[in-house]
Amino acid sequence: MAAATRSMEARVGRTNQRYGAKGERLVAGIVPLSVDKTKVLMIQSAGPGGWVLPKGGWELDEPTAQQAAQREAWEEAGVICAVQRDLGVIPDMRPAGLLSSTAPKASYQFFEAIVSREEAQWPEMHKRKRQWVTYAQAAAALVNRPELLEALNRSSLRPLSDDLI
Repeated sequence: MAAATRSMEARVGRTNQRYGAKGERLVAGIVPLSVDKTKVLMIQSAGPGGWVLPKGGWELDEPTAQQAAQREAWEEAGVICAVQRDLGVIPDMRPAGLLSSTAPKASYQFFEAIVSREEAQWPEMHKRKRQWVTYAQAAAALVNRPELLEALNRSSLRPLSDDLI
């Protein structure tokens, strides 16, 4: 995302949200890794749930899920990152109210990225903290979010030797 196009305003609401064929919300996310791929950057959840990966709605004015994911990384974590690879689509099958039980609540498109820069100020800095963690710490934080844990496990994040104990 070019510096000239980065905004200090986070997008809000779902009026421009994309939805899939089964009514599921289309969500784009980033697994933001350190250059050596030994740490992942997590953000404090805006709602209950502790720490999560940067993610959010893929909007109608964004040509690709990758662009949406990079925007979310900027808005929620204040990072500029270079996407390395597509981690694929992961359905969120948690109960979703009006949707049929066979339809996912959301369909997540995750991308692995290397963080090239952390900014001191970002759009959601007042409601989200960010923290670099090891694989073991991230996996423990995501135990109740199977769709996010799956994205983490598809990434190239390398466990540290103390993670293997």
